[in-house]
Amino acid sequence: MARTDIRPVGLPPEEKETADRALSQVRSYLRRHRETPRIAVRVEGEEAEPLTLPREAVELLASMLAHMAAGRRVSLVPHTAELTTQQAADLLNVSRPFLVGLLQAGEIEYRTVGKHRRITASSLMEYKRKDDERRREAADELTRLNQEMGLD
Repeated sequence: MARTDIRPVGLPPEEKETADRALSQVRSYLRRHRETPRIAVRVEGEEAEPLTLPREAVELLASMLAHMAAGRRVSLVPHTAELTTQQAADLLNVSRPFLVGLLQAGEIEYRTVGKHRRITASSLMEYKRKDDERRREAADELTRLNQEMGLD
């Protein structure tokens, strides 16, 4: 399987406004054409035939533009991509040893290739979803206990 490059891409500060304007235009178009399955994009000033994109690709572009306009760096990781332990740790924003502990505890599915562990992006995102859910439930419980004790 090909190695997945997950290096995040960001914009220089002077380009954030450009991304924000493009995001407004893309969102506006998507709202006005809710049922359009394919979207034609024409480069300004070009006479060439427009580029036709699936709606889903344009929706993904809008999501990426929103993050980039907000100054966040963005990585695109295919759902089936196999990640190294370092790449997975970077995506979760944890140390590699902590991630290895999660793997050994059975918290995240992985496979071994020779001596190396490989984690699918889908397994990693499933762990993240469950972890976020556990955190929300714990925060809700703390809020409930605070209210019961009159500490809010």
